[in-house]
Amino acid sequence: MKTQERSSAGVGRGAALTAPAGDRLPSPPRERKPALAALAVLLVLLGALGATVLVMRAGDRVEAVAITKRVPQGQPIPDSAIKSVMVAEDSDIKYVRWDQRGLLKKYRSATDLVDGTVLVGSMLTKEKGLASGKAVVGLSLKSGQYPPRLKEGDTVSAYRVGRETSSGGSDATGGGADDTGDDASGRNNGSGNATIAEGAKVQSIRSGSDDSLASSGNLPVSVVVDKSDAAELTAAASNGEVSLVLDSDSGS
Repeated sequence: MKTQERSSAGVGRGAALTAPAGDRLPSPPRERKPALAALAVLLVLLGALGATVLVMRAGDRVEAVAITKRVPQGQPIPDSAIKSVMVAEDSDIKYVRWDQRGLLKKYRSATDLVDGTVLVGSMLTKEKGLASGKAVVGLSLKSGQYPPRLKEGDTVSAYRVGRETSSGGSDATGGGADDTGDDASGRNNGSGNATIAEGAKVQSIRSGSDDSLASSGNLPVSVVVDKSDAAELTAAASNGEVSLVLDSDSGS
């Protein structure tokens, strides 16, 4: 009897300990951590911001003023002729920074400025007009008296043309000229073709649909020359005896 009771009790305990195959104990709910999620988002944003700062400051770059079109020497620099560019900062180069562009109204160009020039302090001056010792001479040139590709900012030499050399290679008055027709200063005395001005700068070229220009067929050009050359150049220009030659170092 006892043996049967133990067997029956063992079978009962085994049946009680065995859980049904289709039922499982419920798992505890996963704990949400909003603080960690917010921290992750913050780190992503900080990383993106840091990358942007690194790109902007790569090589310690600064925002400077650049020229977009030619500004002749002695002229003010208009807002329409500047743009912003990023350049590598250099303590030896005094760039005009973009946030200083409002100060440009107080200055003029100390030299000819061309498209693409990054503006630095030495290119500006408070002096109005031309540099000391310079003068502007206006010319009216016919076809053949100027290079076809002549443009503002070019460096040219002005020659006297149209006069024939007198017999014997010197003028009638002598005037101390040698057989080449040159006077003591090395310039031609006017008896033949001669250099009037060297290193002249083309300040402006007037062109367009002006009726007077079309009727004359001449090209009005103003050049900046040394004052010592202005009188002779003006006299030759009034007689139509000036020809401009493009200098090799003008970059054209």
